[in-house]
Amino acid sequence: MAKSSTLPSVVGHLLAGVCVLAVASCSGGESASPRRGLASGDEPPANPPGNVPGNPPVDPPVNPPVNLPGNPPANPPAEPPGGSGTVRPVSETDPVIVGAGDIALCNSPSTAKTADLLGRFEGTIFLAGDNAYYVGSSDEYRSCFEPTWGRYKARMKPVPGNHEYITRGAKGYFDYFGKLAGDPTKGYYSYEVGAWHIVAINSNCGSIGGCGATSPQGVWLAADLAAHSTKCTMAYWHHPRFSSGAHGNDRAMQSIFHELYKAGADVVVTGHDHDYERFAPLRADGTLDLERGVRQFVVGTGGADFRAVDKPIANSEALNADTHGIIKFTLHAESYDWEFVPSEGAFRDSGSTNCH
Repeated sequence: MAKSSTLPSVVGHLLAGVCVLAVASCSGGESASPRRGLASGDEPPANPPGNVPGNPPVDPPVNPPVNLPGNPPANPPAEPPGGSGTVRPVSETDPVIVGAGDIALCNSPSTAKTADLLGRFEGTIFLAGDNAYYVGSSDEYRSCFEPTWGRYKARMKPVPGNHEYITRGAKGYFDYFGKLAGDPTKGYYSYEVGAWHIVAINSNCGSIGGCGATSPQGVWLAADLAAHSTKCTMAYWHHPRFSSGAHGNDRAMQSIFHELYKAGADVVVTGHDHDYERFAPLRADGTLDLERGVRQFVVGTGGADFRAVDKPIANSEALNADTHGIIKFTLHAESYDWEFVPSEGAFRDSGSTNCH
């Protein structure tokens, strides 16, 4: 990818590592113009503005472009923290977790192609929300999701997006996934993959009692992380804390991100914006922290229509808004590899980083 001459720190950013991945879904709906085929008014309201008490109130400023669609697709691999260039020893049999968000449109060739990628990899499949368009109904899960991504349902660990909650209580989502989706009054849970602790977060904050430090989910997360002091942690949810896309930064997820940062988590994966983006290791306020920061990915590339992206915000290291695909993480005992796998097109992004 082309790099701005005004960003000499970009290469340095690649030296930072992360091993905790969080995926969750946040309250509030999409604020962009309705996508093709979606009537105006189908989107639920956006998350309310505001900052989480105790966290810095500002979002990072905009930087000049780093990697925009149409630029060369190659990105250099990241080095581990400390810049040694040596990733800790790994095993060829270490487990894999793959997935994306913003997935299933009925009769969509793009959804069918990303679904075919899942069959190339064994292991856990995470879903970062907005799994079945447009309202997450039982019929859409049955007709749009099941014939494509649903072929691999038994391997899935999902979280809901805002589109799931257009159907009251995300009933279509919870009915379809059953026990795989956790308690339907919560929608958040955790599990282990190899040596890694994985946390699935529900970012639809307004539907579950909030996402702040004293909310039921916030209290649960702090206790869960304290009870699992693994070397490497990953979390995922739907609404990104940081994004250069149409929806932008979601401050409602700042407290959750901060809790993960305090616990030494490594990776967060999100969706919501229909593009792919990788950030340098960050604190919850968006400032750079190469030693302890959490690296966030936006992977809203499962099959939904793309949206235009202007230019990347501060600390964005890779950005693409014209390639569907999935992300693959290989989870080693003390490090991880990431690889964006496109269903078609030339864009690629990959690297290896040690856990904190």
